[in-house]
Amino acid sequence: MTSKKVIAVFGATGAQGGSVARAILESKQFAVRALTRDVTQPKALALRDLGAEVVKGDLNDEASVEAVLKDAYGAFVVTNFWDHLSKEKEVCQGKLVADMAKRLGLKHVVFSGLENVKRLTGGKLEVEHFSGKGEVEEYFWSIGVPMTSVRLAAYFENFLTIWKPTKASDGDYYTMALPMGDVPMDGISVADVGAVVSSIFNSPAEFLGKAVGLSAEALTIQQYADVLSKALGKEVRDAKITMEAYEKLGFPGVKEMAEMFRFYHMKPDRDVKLTHRLNPKVKSFSQFISENKEALKGI
Repeated sequence: MTSKKVIAVFGATGAQGGSVARAILESKQFAVRALTRDVTQPKALALRDLGAEVVKGDLNDEASVEAVLKDAYGAFVVTNFWDHLSKEKEVCQGKLVADMAKRLGLKHVVFSGLENVKRLTGGKLEVEHFSGKGEVEEYFWSIGVPMTSVRLAAYFENFLTIWKPTKASDGDYYTMALPMGDVPMDGISVADVGAVVSSIFNSPAEFLGKAVGLSAEALTIQQYADVLSKALGKEVRDAKITMEAYEKLGFPGVKEMAEMFRFYHMKPDRDVKLTHRLNPKVKSFSQFISENKEALKGI
């Protein structure tokens, strides 16, 4: 039997939770109890093979949250706004975990948080998938749970999917339509978050009660485009789209994304130096793209 302290990892088969579960298992400092809705899926079985205890559970179900946190030393908690598009639901899930962590006396929770944009801007901006997490952060601290919040920068992975360069209609080049102007935007690969969180669990004295902004580097959209041009051998340009034109693109969630970019213009606090200290192997955008070129093969 292992005598290692247990860290419960929520969303263990998702991008963030999976990265965290693997990094903690790799560091061998703690045992991992991985929570997932489907214990038979390949990602869950892979974690079991790596030595995690995989348990079925759901953030909406109090009994399963209690079961996964019982006797645990700590937990990594991630909620997913995009699952249901409801800030209220996300806040509810986060508070359920906070209350249970308090009741069961967990020693260290690392929460994947973000800023409460609505409160910070006096209601001028509202980025629901940020503010919900911000409310949960505040709640954790207000009830006295020993918690560290990690606030991620924009995912590099988005450049392989929703932010993928698109062919220009008027020539042989590609464009990226992200309304950042010349303001640099922090970014990080989700895959690199796990090692950061593992380091935080190993240094509770330094990080308890703090919010840590994570970023591998901050680049302008043209600099992101330059990296893509070089890697793909095709010209990629910043489309220089205005916020107003961006909002008229009309895809689902465009309003939410526009508000997020407006908040990014305010340069939220992301600490590149600290991120590199916590994960010395954190990848630059250039390294990330060279490792993921396959995903952009079609363009």
